[in-house]
Amino acid sequence: MATLKQKRSTDQKTSTDGVSKRKNFSGFNLKEAFKQLKLREIQPWEEQPAPAVASDFFRERLARLQRHFDLETCEESKKLLIDAVCEEALEGFDNIKVWKGANLESPTTSGVADYLIAERKGYLEAPFLCIIEAKKDDFEQGLAQCLVEMQACQWENQQVDRTIETLGIVSNGNAWAFYRLTIAGEVYKTELYALTDLGMVLGWLKHVFQRCETNLAAG
Repeated sequence: MATLKQKRSTDQKTSTDGVSKRKNFSGFNLKEAFKQLKLREIQPWEEQPAPAVASDFFRERLARLQRHFDLETCEESKKLLIDAVCEEALEGFDNIKVWKGANLESPTTSGVADYLIAERKGYLEAPFLCIIEAKKDDFEQGLAQCLVEMQACQWENQQVDRTIETLGIVSNGNAWAFYRLTIAGEVYKTELYALTDLGMVLGWLKHVFQRCETNLAAG
């Protein structure tokens, strides 16, 4: 009996140690994120989607948000703006859904994603298609988290036999950058788009969401 107890204790310790070795997404700086993904550099994402026209409803909602809410002080206030812009861009995409504060992990990393896009269901499960990181203004830290979260998505997807690219977005509400992690492990990025160029922000969002639906249907 003592031997069995000792074995259980050892198994529990091994399990606990395994979990403790996972690094939280927020603990990565950009250099560490590059090393985690074995990246030397990020390539330019040279596609150029067409600008999208914002609805009158969205323009009125945006004006009201900017008039009545503080959208500058903290990350939570930035999320109000991110929510509104993503909601507008998602119109017409019936197969995907946004999950906020979703838990995500890989064998070496874990944490909570600000936004995670997956198949539209009543519950969340892989394949995970896109990450959105909300940052007050620190885009370097936002990119670091986005990179390791995209990698974690790919690992989760592989557990359900889905080998697909993963998309990523980093935004403070007023500026937007878009990323793509290929199945070969290469990362591509766009330039930074300001919300004042609303047509291009919405155009890129719609392009990313269309890729999400295409990847979802890829089997």
